[in-house]
Amino acid sequence: MIGKLDEAFQFQQTALRVRAERQQVLASNIANADTPNYKARDMDFNSALKQALAGGVQAASPLATTSPAHLAGTAAGTTPSGAPLLYRTVRQGSVDGNTVDMDMERNQFTDNALRYEAGVTFVSTQLKNLLAALQGQ
Repeated sequence: MIGKLDEAFQFQQTALRVRAERQQVLASNIANADTPNYKARDMDFNSALKQALAGGVQAASPLATTSPAHLAGTAAGTTPSGAPLLYRTVRQGSVDGNTVDMDMERNQFTDNALRYEAGVTFVSTQLKNLLAALQGQ
């Protein structure tokens, strides 16, 4: 029974995790809007979701650690789920080399947040319907 419930929510769980990772990337771009030579990053949500659903993290070269007390991390240029981070196309250059376009970043951030919220609402509705079915209403 639990396994079937797990399977039923697996897609939404994975989609929400990938959306949260993208939100962190977009927030990082906004936070570094004034950092000289910062290059705006993003990820292709569709390919990241397909990769996560197909088996999660691809085998990447592990980070070198010099002590057993070091924490494992993700390789540079990838998200925690292993999706590659891509550089944004420069629409308007800047003197300091920063490629963050605040209008684009705000739009992408808002769009991603709305899609995340829609996913949470969908899961919440599924759980309410399941609870109602279990209670016999």
